[in-house]
Amino acid sequence: MDLRTFSCRVLSENCYVLSDGGACVVVDPGFYSDEEFGEFLKLLGDRVPSAVLLTHAHFDHCMGVVRMLAKWPDLPVYMHPAETVSLADDTDIASRLGLHGQSFDFPWKAVEDGATVSVGPAADCDAVSGGIVFKAIHTPGHSPGALCWYCEAAGLAFTGDTLFAGTIGRTDLPHADYDSIIRSIMEKLILLPGATDIYPGHGWASTIGREMRTNPFLEPFNEPSEDFDPDLPGIELHPL
Repeated sequence: MDLRTFSCRVLSENCYVLSDGGACVVVDPGFYSDEEFGEFLKLLGDRVPSAVLLTHAHFDHCMGVVRMLAKWPDLPVYMHPAETVSLADDTDIASRLGLHGQSFDFPWKAVEDGATVSVGPAADCDAVSGGIVFKAIHTPGHSPGALCWYCEAAGLAFTGDTLFAGTIGRTDLPHADYDSIIRSIMEKLILLPGATDIYPGHGWASTIGREMRTNPFLEPFNEPSEDFDPDLPGIELHPL
């Protein structure tokens, strides 16, 4: 599998492209202008997106969805239904930051906790039985419908703004809750294999094992993971 990252200018949000054969998934497209979208297309190259996965619907993670759907109208967008409250706030928040004219009116498919999404070639993404398989892990706290997308075959999880390298997502925002994000991480994410690479919505990549050992917000669980090998090579990552 091939993983590439596109750093969006607004809030330095990480948009990821994971591809394998004919399958290509885009996680959190946060580009905000035609110019930035053009740069993203250069990163895609000849890849054709099969699906968009949203970890949550804060404006900086989904500003690029409408532009993607204008180019690929049948592209499915997956999101937790509780994120409708975030979408409802996006236009106002973006405008207050000077990002006028952004649209957050796009169709999406509801994904609940524990659901499996199989992403295949764009032509048959709804019927594909192979492709890249993701498990949706509902991790409320930073936002009500936050999802972490776990791909066991690639040994990685896209953690959005739930878990970062050395910290956790903000909970001083509307609809956020500190106790909920801590429960989400400690009761769900740290149960993933320690060698799992995590790719957050901002900042650097890490691993579940490293965060269990060193993340100050997970201090009660700061202990080595039995299956964590710090020398284990991760998936090849190509920055823009």
